Amino acid sequence: MNLLALENVSKQFSERLLLDSVNLSINRGERIALIGVNGSGKTTLLRIIAGQEVPDSGHMTVWGGVRVEMVQQEPQFDEEATVLDQLFRSDSPQMRLLRDYESVSRRLEKEPANPTLQQRLLQLSEEMERSGGWTAAANAKSVLTKLGISDFDARVATLSGGQRKRVALARALIDRADLLILDEPTNHIDVDTIEWLEAYLTTAPGALLMVTHDRHFLDRVVDRIVELDRRQLVSYEGNYSRYLELRQARHDRLAQAEHQRQKLLKRELEWIRRTPMARGTKQKARRQRVAELQRIHYDSDTDRVVMALATRRLGKTVLTAQGLTKLYAGAAAVKGIDFSLEPGDRVGLLGPNGAGKSTFLDLLAGKVEPDAGQIDWGRTVRLGYYDQQTSDLRDSQRLLKFIEEEAPLIMARDGNRLEAAQMLEWFLFPRQSQWGRIGSLSGGERRRLYLLRTLVHQPNVLLLDEPTNDLDVQTLTVLEEFLDAFNGCLIVASHDRYFLDRTVDFILPFEDGVLGKRYPAPYATFRRLRARDNRAARVVPAPAPRHATNGREKAGPRTTIAGRKLNWQEHQELARLEEEIAAWEEEQARLQQRINDSGSDYQKLRSLSSELNALETSLESAFNRWAELSERQES
Repeated sequence: MNLLALENVSKQFSERLLLDSVNLSINRGERIALIGVNGSGKTTLLRIIAGQEVPDSGHMTVWGGVRVEMVQQEPQFDEEATVLDQLFRSDSPQMRLLRDYESVSRRLEKEPANPTLQQRLLQLSEEMERSGGWTAAANAKSVLTKLGISDFDARVATLSGGQRKRVALARALIDRADLLILDEPTNHIDVDTIEWLEAYLTTAPGALLMVTHDRHFLDRVVDRIVELDRRQLVSYEGNYSRYLELRQARHDRLAQAEHQRQKLLKRELEWIRRTPMARGTKQKARRQRVAELQRIHYDSDTDRVVMALATRRLGKTVLTAQGLTKLYAGAAAVKGIDFSLEPGDRVGLLGPNGAGKSTFLDLLAGKVEPDAGQIDWGRTVRLGYYDQQTSDLRDSQRLLKFIEEEAPLIMARDGNRLEAAQMLEWFLFPRQSQWGRIGSLSGGERRRLYLLRTLVHQPNVLLLDEPTNDLDVQTLTVLEEFLDAFNGCLIVASHDRYFLDRTVDFILPFEDGVLGKRYPAPYATFRRLRARDNRAARVVPAPAPRHATNGREKAGPRTTIAGRKLNWQEHQELARLEEEIAAWEEEQARLQQRINDSGSDYQKLRSLSSELNALETSLESAFNRWAELSERQES
């Protein structure tokens, strides 16, 4: 069933045309991702579909009774309202009932002897029973718990940006619309929450339209990808992996068409130059044909971000840090960390929001001074720090002047020197836009400009703090290609599993101001090995650990699993588990391939996705048991 349709919709801001007669239809149950270059108009398109923007031309049809809800990147709330007010603010009877029940329950906790509140709670409980409200309440509690929302009485004005995003997301998931629109839902959310959100959206009813840079999320959740490419929409059936295949095939076809057009145009122009003017009728037809060929332009896939920048030489000594401690309001954000880097090290920091990762990177970059400890950088180190703040961007400054002041000329990888205007073109800022002011850029464009500003200084050690936030998929892909050829050291703090898998060799858990030991990448390996270590630690209490580590395998004495040797049945179980894990991993790959090949069969996609989630849960459980038995066998 069709929910809504856009027909010949166009939208322009100032002199910039964002959407040019685009068409799009969304059906019930579809899970669609919208991708495109930062500043191309993705958020504008979402706002039009949500009814928050009006197109300049064309129209949108929404079928009767269809409700659309949008969670923006920066949700707008009543600053004086409480979290509870925002969570259950809806006109639906179910949400009003939940809001009243929660409000009375919390008031009764403070006034347990109040007879009026007791009577009101009894009435609401009866209404909950009649309307099936207990099921809705259980779902709401589950959503709130998973998103880390517990203080319902907190004022919105006291919440951080990440907390506001969680409240907005919780509200949308609790009161699910026919079409849910999410703009960068994984920003400011830790990995565990992202994985829960993946599973929730995969099985939840209703249609989904979202913009996200998280490619692992795209692979697991969506069944259609729509690309906004130069003011037009191009649709691809399947998840992100399938999109990459289909998009490459499309661009190969278009590049061939462009090659044929250029050959034909060259031949026609040559014919015109050589043909006598007396053959007027045929000459006019030829000229019209040439004019038509000149108007046509097939995508040759050359309008892409490029990062062919040179890197400075790095010596043998890079970094040694000892006892790093940083206090804020008397509480330790970083607790006595020892850490070292050797040439070629590429490490990822992974941990919940507020664990201290950004503070740790600020200490290494010299943006803040430690309250205790020492940092020693090597003499050849040229540090580049891409933080989350983009505080060095001045809104009044013009793009070209900003880059010229940072680096008038820079050495490319091929040895040529490049000027600022050319570097901006590399990063998809065309010449005509380079005299615009930084304040006019979208959030993603600002991040892309800040990335360029970080890289033009040719660092040989890069610190990246949540680099995937607000960057488009295309820029991230080429950043990863740049890092593939980067010869220096890399420290990246990120919740983006795909980005970590592509760029780092080791992952270090960072929790409560403490840095754990190094685990090998990719993320799946890190997760399994860490689960094994945590399981082992629960079997035998570990000796009191040191309060910090140096980011290598020196977190304290290694915990071993005590207990008897494996008996015959357990030996058999271990052998069987090895066979089952291998078989399940093959089945996992087959299911992923079937999902990629499912096209627009949404019911099949949903069934396969649920089957894949169940299989991965079983696989994780089997691996944990195998790790336990293997550890005992080795002991």
